Amino acid sequence: MQEAGITQRDCDVLVIGGGPAGSTVATLLAREGHHVVLLDKDRHPRFHIGESLLPANLPLLDRLGVGDAIRAIGMHKPGAEFVSPQHTHTQVYHFADAWDKSMPAAYQVKRADFDHVLLRNAASQGVDVHEATLAREVRWSADAQRAESVTSTDENGQAIEWHPRFLVDASGRDTFLAGRLKSKEKNPNHNSAAVYAHFRGARRQAGADEGNITIFWFDHGWFWFIPLSDGTTSVGMVTWPYHMKTRGGRDLQDFLLDNIRACPALAERLAEAEPVTAAEATGNYSYRSTLSHGEGFLLLGDAYAFIDPVFSSGVWLAMSSADIGARTVDTCLREPARAARAMRHFDQHMRHGPREFSWFIYRMTNPTMRGFFMDPHNPLRMKEALLSVLAGDLFGRTPIWPSLWAFKSFYFAVNLGNPLRTWRAWRQRRRNIRPTVSANAASNP
Repeated sequence: MQEAGITQRDCDVLVIGGGPAGSTVATLLAREGHHVVLLDKDRHPRFHIGESLLPANLPLLDRLGVGDAIRAIGMHKPGAEFVSPQHTHTQVYHFADAWDKSMPAAYQVKRADFDHVLLRNAASQGVDVHEATLAREVRWSADAQRAESVTSTDENGQAIEWHPRFLVDASGRDTFLAGRLKSKEKNPNHNSAAVYAHFRGARRQAGADEGNITIFWFDHGWFWFIPLSDGTTSVGMVTWPYHMKTRGGRDLQDFLLDNIRACPALAERLAEAEPVTAAEATGNYSYRSTLSHGEGFLLLGDAYAFIDPVFSSGVWLAMSSADIGARTVDTCLREPARAARAMRHFDQHMRHGPREFSWFIYRMTNPTMRGFFMDPHNPLRMKEALLSVLAGDLFGRTPIWPSLWAFKSFYFAVNLGNPLRTWRAWRQRRRNIRPTVSANAASNP
């Protein structure tokens, strides 16, 4: 059907975004017999950061039928290494030492390849995939509660108005719905930006630990160091607004390289390396939507919230939200009487993951927390519980919570025992996250 030159089409579920969240939810819903349409603004493969997976990703990847394909393109990642300028040693954590021993490793992946595998898998499962197609407008019902239609335009200028029974926003940092609903809020507790590039020739760890991610703390934030299977290494700096402002008129690549030199442990790993991609930057790094759902729509993954990536949580939070999101949408479409309860359960899940990761993220620059990470002990199985968090084991039945509560209690007790140091750390963090007038402009290439 045509109206005013725009094609009108119906579907059961319209998914906006073809990243890990969108491809996952689309695949799972198509398997349940729903007519699913997926729109992605890009053509795949396309570059993306966020290359480090967690062990909790792997069972879901196997359920989707792509586990072996991801293992074939991935770099085996048995653990994570932390490097602090205040300590003379490095600290390596192995996922095999977590509470649940069934998830001993993960993978580092080039997101262009990873996302492409997931999207092609969705198409093979019956999802109607439209690449290079931008979702532009949403039309709301008279009471402004339900999204009645979404208009998209493809690379040839063809416009289609989609009329879904259910809308899923998996648009990532574009935050398609949160932006239009004005529900997107900067995270006041973690205001940061990232600058990143790929390098060739970086010195990695030896032996089985070659694929580990390494986190390097430095005076103005932290760096990630992610080895990839093609021999390149993803290196990124996550830093505070005041430090981004110091870039001034410098070239972004020079700014990144200058900061790498200011982190001696990382500089040593990159002494014989050279960039193979141009540096890129993104600002306003952490945010969340005040709502995760509404009548006939859900927000998944980064379309709902993005937190500091120090624990590589992004892909897992996106895919786990898609997993429960698919069950929620299926319930809403098949059993409307249970929709409200399903939505409440979905909302609890969406808030749970970012909240638990964020508790640790907000405190990563505190000297007490840094000391815990660099000199771990295992009373009451606290180390195993912490490793479970690092592995992404937050949504299952692993009984980690009493040990995590004990860990948090111990953390607060140590801070109370060092009030001056704690106050100084709190004051420094408040200075770090304060916004600056030109920080956003400074974060742009």
